[in-house]
Amino acid sequence: MNHPRASTASPGLPGASASSAPAASVPSGRAPSVSDAPLFVVFNRASGRGDRDEVAREVKIACEAVGRRFELLPVDRPDALMDVAHDAVRRAQAAGGIVVAAGGDGTLSAVAQATLGSGCPYGILPRGTFNYFSRTHGISADIREALQVLLHETPQPVQVGLVNDRAFLVNASLGLYPTLLEDRETWKQQFGRSRLVALGAGIATVLRGHRNLRLTVEMQGEPRQVRTPTLFVGNNALQMEQVGLPEAQAIDSGELAGIMLRPVGRWTLLWLLARGAFRKLGEADQVINFPFQRLTVRARRFGGRRVKVATDGEIVWMRLPLTFSVAPEPLWLIRPSGLAAERAALQDPAATPTQANARAATSAPVSPAERPTAPRSPHEADA
Repeated sequence: MNHPRASTASPGLPGASASSAPAASVPSGRAPSVSDAPLFVVFNRASGRGDRDEVAREVKIACEAVGRRFELLPVDRPDALMDVAHDAVRRAQAAGGIVVAAGGDGTLSAVAQATLGSGCPYGILPRGTFNYFSRTHGISADIREALQVLLHETPQPVQVGLVNDRAFLVNASLGLYPTLLEDRETWKQQFGRSRLVALGAGIATVLRGHRNLRLTVEMQGEPRQVRTPTLFVGNNALQMEQVGLPEAQAIDSGELAGIMLRPVGRWTLLWLLARGAFRKLGEADQVINFPFQRLTVRARRFGGRRVKVATDGEIVWMRLPLTFSVAPEPLWLIRPSGLAAERAALQDPAATPTQANARAATSAPVSPAERPTAPRSPHEADA
């Protein structure tokens, strides 16, 4: 099936050009309306595995079944993603529609960046390997189930992280972790996309050795000199819960999770990797973890004014200093209400699937209006 870059897939949907007058922006404290709103679907044909035409086909079937208007905007080149995402936002603003991203966490993050602050609701069809963003919000990787959420649920505010002016949904990092992601992508190209391949790439990266970063980390005006293999900033409570870090609660309360490692050798790194697999990482003395709302990072040992940063699996070069913060307004994500069943099961491992689902249905994440605003101090990590 051959798709043009932007094709109207249902009669009666007005096309919007860049000159179209945008709809009025929705105040950040109020959910935008999605009743019968048309969908503008940005889908990365290179994300995930399997049938590359599945997204277009399933969107068409699901929308036509309920009489919902939609427009497909495929992305065939990585360098075209942001242009297509901004085009989708303009069209959604003009038509009172929903911006939808279909792809892995990197694609979802890029489209979220374009959508944040636009007043448009945001929907997702997860197509990646790990899909942390969709899983933490209870959205299935099965495209038909995800479409039912998109068509029948309502927007809810979710937190977005920023590193300088770049948005991230799951995590951002520098040091060893971006190197691990680069090696993982090389392995995927050779051996295919799977969690087992990702694990093998991670072990190989750790065994190859690493250098420690010398950073100045400043929070609440207090600078600290630290030395660490990697700085990892998390914005995904499920990911924190899976490795056993208590900062999942901080993320639910409107903060980001900072994680650094004390200087360690490669075998200790492997041991920490194993602890994470058994949800015991937070108990390790070599791990420094702290919640925050704003963190500034400076360094002297990168050999220049730029540093390699990973955001939601995508590698970019960014200028120093780096400022990590919580975005001042939420992203209005269409998702099921309550706590995701996978998170409920992690919080109570003894519960049966039925009990976990029941807990998920009666639990709700903290809303932005209820979140505390005062950041706390990090654990000591002096060099």
